[in-house]
Amino acid sequence: MIKIDKKIVGYDVGRSEAEEKTTRPEFRREGGGGNRAEVIRMHEKLERPEVLIGSTYKVKTPISDHAMYVTINDIVLNQGTEHEKRRPFEIFINSKNLDHYQWIVALTRIISAVFRKGGDVAFLVDELKAVFDPRGGYWQPGGKFMPSIIAELGYIVEKHLIAIGLLVEPALDEGQKQMIAEKRAEFEEARKQQDAFSENDYPDGAQLCSKCNTTAVIMMDGCLTCLSCGDSKCG
Repeated sequence: MIKIDKKIVGYDVGRSEAEEKTTRPEFRREGGGGNRAEVIRMHEKLERPEVLIGSTYKVKTPISDHAMYVTINDIVLNQGTEHEKRRPFEIFINSKNLDHYQWIVALTRIISAVFRKGGDVAFLVDELKAVFDPRGGYWQPGGKFMPSIIAELGYIVEKHLIAIGLLVEPALDEGQKQMIAEKRAEFEEARKQQDAFSENDYPDGAQLCSKCNTTAVIMMDGCLTCLSCGDSKCG
Protein backbone atom coordinates (compact mmCIF):
# COMPACT_ATOMS: atom_id res chain seq x y z
CA MET A 1 0.00 0.00 0.00
CA ILE A 2 1.26 3.47 -0.95
CA LYS A 3 0.08 6.48 1.01
CA ILE A 4 -0.39 9.68 -1.01
CA ASP A 5 0.11 12.83 1.07
CA LYS A 6 -0.30 15.38 -1.72
CA LYS A 7 -3.31 16.36 -3.78
CA ILE A 8 -3.66 14.43 -7.04
CA VAL A 9 -3.63 16.87 -9.96
CA GLY A 10 -3.17 14.40 -12.80
CA TYR A 11 -2.35 10.87 -13.77
CA ASP A 12 -0.72 8.81 -16.49
CA VAL A 13 -0.98 5.17 -17.47
CA GLY A 14 2.31 3.35 -17.25
CA ARG A 15 3.38 1.55 -20.41
CA SER A 16 6.36 -0.44 -21.39
CA GLU A 17 8.94 0.99 -23.79
CA ALA A 18 7.70 -1.21 -26.63
CA GLU A 19 4.10 -0.05 -26.16
CA GLU A 20 5.15 3.61 -26.17
CA LYS A 21 6.93 3.19 -29.50
CA THR A 22 3.85 1.65 -31.11
CA THR A 23 1.33 4.14 -29.70
CA ARG A 24 3.37 7.31 -30.21
CA PRO A 25 2.74 8.71 -33.72
CA GLU A 26 5.65 9.68 -35.87
CA PHE A 27 5.10 13.25 -37.10
CA ARG A 28 6.65 13.93 -40.47
CA ARG A 29 8.59 17.18 -40.69
CA GLU A 30 8.78 19.21 -43.86
CA GLY A 31 12.08 20.34 -45.25
CA GLY A 32 15.19 19.78 -43.21
CA GLY A 33 18.04 17.57 -44.16
CA GLY A 34 21.45 18.68 -45.25
CA ASN A 35 21.84 22.42 -44.88
CA ARG A 36 18.13 23.17 -45.28
CA ALA A 37 16.07 24.43 -42.36
CA GLU A 38 12.77 22.90 -41.34
CA VAL A 39 9.61 24.52 -42.64
CA ILE A 40 7.81 26.48 -39.92
CA ARG A 41 4.04 26.10 -39.92
CA MET A 42 1.43 28.11 -38.02
CA HIS A 43 0.48 26.63 -34.65
CA GLU A 44 -0.78 27.90 -31.32
CA LYS A 45 2.65 27.70 -29.66
CA LEU A 46 4.30 30.01 -32.19
CA GLU A 47 5.49 33.06 -30.27
CA ARG A 48 4.50 36.52 -31.39
CA PRO A 49 7.37 38.55 -32.91
CA GLU A 50 7.89 42.07 -31.65
CA VAL A 51 7.08 43.53 -35.09
CA LEU A 52 4.24 42.40 -37.35
CA ILE A 53 3.10 43.71 -40.72
CA GLY A 54 -0.55 44.25 -41.48
CA SER A 55 -3.30 46.29 -43.09
CA THR A 56 -6.09 48.49 -41.76
CA TYR A 57 -9.52 48.63 -43.41
CA LYS A 58 -12.10 51.35 -42.82
CA VAL A 59 -15.73 50.29 -42.41
CA LYS A 60 -18.38 53.03 -42.59
CA THR A 61 -21.96 51.80 -42.43
CA PRO A 62 -25.15 53.88 -42.81
CA ILE A 63 -26.50 52.43 -39.55
CA SER A 64 -23.72 53.92 -37.42
CA ASP A 65 -22.41 57.45 -37.02
CA HIS A 66 -18.88 56.27 -36.35
CA ALA A 67 -16.58 54.28 -38.61
CA MET A 68 -14.82 51.07 -37.58
CA TYR A 69 -11.17 50.40 -38.36
CA VAL A 70 -10.26 46.74 -38.80
CA THR A 71 -6.54 45.92 -38.50
CA ILE A 72 -5.24 42.46 -39.45
CA ASN A 73 -1.60 41.75 -38.64
CA ASP A 74 0.36 39.01 -40.40
CA ILE A 75 3.35 36.93 -39.43
CA VAL A 76 5.97 36.05 -42.02
CA LEU A 77 6.95 32.39 -41.88
CA ASN A 78 10.28 31.13 -43.23
CA GLN A 79 11.37 34.64 -44.16
CA GLY A 80 14.06 34.80 -46.82
CA THR A 81 13.56 31.20 -47.98
CA GLU A 82 11.65 29.54 -50.80
CA HIS A 83 8.94 28.63 -48.27
CA GLU A 84 8.26 32.24 -47.22
CA LYS A 85 4.56 32.84 -46.53
CA ARG A 86 2.38 35.46 -44.88
CA ARG A 87 -0.28 34.20 -42.54
CA PRO A 88 -2.81 36.16 -40.45
CA PHE A 89 -1.85 36.29 -36.79
CA GLU A 90 -4.22 38.71 -35.03
CA ILE A 91 -7.09 41.11 -35.65
CA PHE A 92 -8.17 44.32 -33.92
CA ILE A 93 -11.27 46.50 -34.33
CA ASN A 94 -11.26 50.11 -33.19
CA SER A 95 -14.26 52.45 -33.10
CA LYS A 96 -15.60 55.42 -31.18
CA ASN A 97 -18.94 53.65 -30.89
CA LEU A 98 -18.93 51.79 -27.54
CA ASP A 99 -22.35 50.17 -28.03
CA HIS A 100 -20.76 47.03 -29.48
CA TYR A 101 -17.59 47.03 -27.37
CA GLN A 102 -18.20 43.67 -25.66
CA TRP A 103 -18.91 41.58 -28.74
CA ILE A 104 -16.12 43.33 -30.67
CA VAL A 105 -13.56 42.33 -28.03
CA ALA A 106 -14.91 38.78 -27.84
CA LEU A 107 -15.01 38.37 -31.61
CA THR A 108 -11.51 39.69 -32.21
CA ARG A 109 -10.04 37.45 -29.51
CA ILE A 110 -11.74 34.36 -30.96
CA ILE A 111 -10.69 35.16 -34.53
CA SER A 112 -7.12 35.87 -33.40
CA ALA A 113 -7.05 32.52 -31.57
CA VAL A 114 -8.19 30.74 -34.75
CA PHE A 115 -5.51 32.57 -36.75
CA ARG A 116 -2.79 31.45 -34.32
CA LYS A 117 -4.09 27.88 -34.39
CA GLY A 118 -2.97 27.68 -38.00
CA GLY A 119 -4.22 25.39 -40.71
CA ASP A 120 -7.07 26.33 -43.03
CA VAL A 121 -8.60 29.48 -41.52
CA ALA A 122 -10.59 30.35 -44.66
CA PHE A 123 -13.75 28.83 -43.15
CA LEU A 124 -14.04 31.98 -41.02
CA VAL A 125 -15.01 33.93 -44.13
CA ASP A 126 -18.11 31.82 -44.84
CA GLU A 127 -19.12 31.73 -41.17
CA LEU A 128 -18.95 35.52 -40.80
CA LYS A 129 -20.66 36.24 -44.12
CA ALA A 130 -23.57 34.01 -43.12
CA VAL A 131 -24.55 36.22 -40.13
CA PHE A 132 -27.74 38.23 -40.70
CA ASP A 133 -28.94 41.17 -38.64
CA PRO A 134 -32.55 40.56 -37.45
CA ARG A 135 -33.20 44.31 -37.79
CA GLY A 136 -32.21 44.19 -41.46
CA GLY A 137 -29.01 44.87 -43.35
CA TYR A 138 -27.94 47.89 -45.38
CA TRP A 139 -26.82 48.86 -48.86
CA GLN A 140 -23.24 49.75 -49.62
CA PRO A 141 -22.28 52.42 -52.18
CA GLY A 142 -22.42 50.72 -55.56
CA GLY A 143 -25.57 48.72 -54.86
CA LYS A 144 -24.20 45.78 -52.86
CA PHE A 145 -26.39 44.56 -50.01
CA MET A 146 -24.70 43.74 -46.72
CA PRO A 147 -26.80 41.58 -44.35
CA SER A 148 -24.95 42.69 -41.19
CA ILE A 149 -21.82 44.35 -39.82
CA ILE A 150 -20.42 40.90 -39.04
CA ALA A 151 -20.93 39.89 -42.67
CA GLU A 152 -18.98 42.95 -43.81
CA LEU A 153 -16.22 41.91 -41.44
CA GLY A 154 -16.22 38.55 -43.22
CA TYR A 155 -15.77 40.29 -46.57
CA ILE A 156 -12.84 42.25 -45.12
CA VAL A 157 -11.17 39.07 -43.87
CA GLU A 158 -11.74 37.51 -47.30
CA LYS A 159 -10.19 40.53 -49.03
CA HIS A 160 -7.15 40.32 -46.75
CA LEU A 161 -6.69 36.57 -47.25
CA ILE A 162 -6.80 37.11 -51.01
CA ALA A 163 -4.21 39.90 -50.73
CA ILE A 164 -1.72 37.68 -48.86
CA GLY A 165 -2.29 34.71 -51.17
CA LEU A 166 -4.16 32.44 -48.77
CA LEU A 167 -7.33 32.56 -50.90
CA VAL A 168 -7.79 32.74 -54.65
CA GLU A 169 -9.92 35.61 -55.90
CA PRO A 170 -13.13 34.24 -57.44
CA ALA A 171 -13.31 35.02 -61.13
CA LEU A 172 -15.73 34.27 -63.96
CA ASP A 173 -14.66 32.09 -66.83
CA GLU A 174 -14.87 33.25 -70.45
CA GLY A 175 -18.25 31.58 -71.03
CA GLN A 176 -19.82 33.31 -68.05
CA LYS A 177 -18.37 36.68 -69.04
CA GLN A 178 -19.74 36.30 -72.57
CA MET A 179 -23.19 35.31 -71.31
CA ILE A 180 -23.33 38.31 -68.94
CA ALA A 181 -22.26 40.68 -71.73
CA GLU A 182 -24.97 39.30 -74.04
CA LYS A 183 -27.67 39.56 -71.37
CA ARG A 184 -26.66 43.12 -70.53
CA ALA A 185 -26.69 44.18 -74.18
CA GLU A 186 -30.09 42.55 -74.63
CA PHE A 187 -31.49 44.35 -71.58
CA GLU A 188 -30.11 47.74 -72.62
CA GLU A 189 -31.48 47.29 -76.14
CA ALA A 190 -34.94 46.47 -74.76
CA ARG A 191 -34.91 49.53 -72.50
CA LYS A 192 -33.64 51.92 -75.16
CA GLN A 193 -36.23 54.48 -76.24
CA GLN A 194 -36.80 54.93 -79.93
CA ASP A 195 -39.00 58.05 -79.81
CA ALA A 196 -38.54 61.75 -79.16
CA PHE A 197 -37.77 61.08 -75.51
CA SER A 198 -34.54 59.23 -76.37
CA GLU A 199 -32.61 62.44 -76.98
CA ASN A 200 -33.41 65.19 -74.53
CA ASP A 201 -31.46 68.33 -73.71
CA TYR A 202 -33.35 68.82 -70.46
CA PRO A 203 -32.74 67.26 -67.03
CA ASP A 204 -33.55 63.62 -66.44
CA GLY A 205 -36.97 63.12 -64.91
CA ALA A 206 -38.52 66.15 -66.62
CA GLN A 207 -42.23 65.91 -67.37
CA LEU A 208 -44.15 66.65 -70.55
CA CYS A 209 -45.31 70.24 -70.95
CA SER A 210 -48.97 70.51 -71.98
CA LYS A 211 -48.33 73.87 -73.69
CA CYS A 212 -45.29 73.19 -75.91
CA ASN A 213 -45.31 69.37 -75.76
CA THR A 214 -41.67 69.24 -74.63
CA THR A 215 -40.31 67.07 -71.82
CA ALA A 216 -38.93 70.07 -69.98
CA VAL A 217 -41.20 70.55 -66.95
CA ILE A 218 -39.36 70.46 -63.62
CA MET A 219 -40.13 71.47 -60.05
CA MET A 220 -38.59 74.90 -59.43
CA ASP A 221 -39.20 76.98 -56.28
CA GLY A 222 -42.20 74.83 -55.44
CA CYS A 223 -43.81 75.27 -58.87
CA LEU A 224 -43.86 73.14 -62.00
CA THR A 225 -42.02 75.21 -64.60
CA CYS A 226 -41.26 74.42 -68.23
CA LEU A 227 -37.66 75.11 -69.20
CA SER A 228 -38.64 75.29 -72.87
CA CYS A 229 -41.52 77.77 -73.04
CA GLY A 230 -41.43 79.15 -69.48
CA ASP A 231 -44.96 78.06 -68.64
CA SER A 232 -45.49 77.82 -64.87
CA LYS A 233 -48.37 76.69 -62.71
CA CYS A 234 -47.73 79.58 -60.37
CA GLY A 235 -48.34 82.18 -63.05
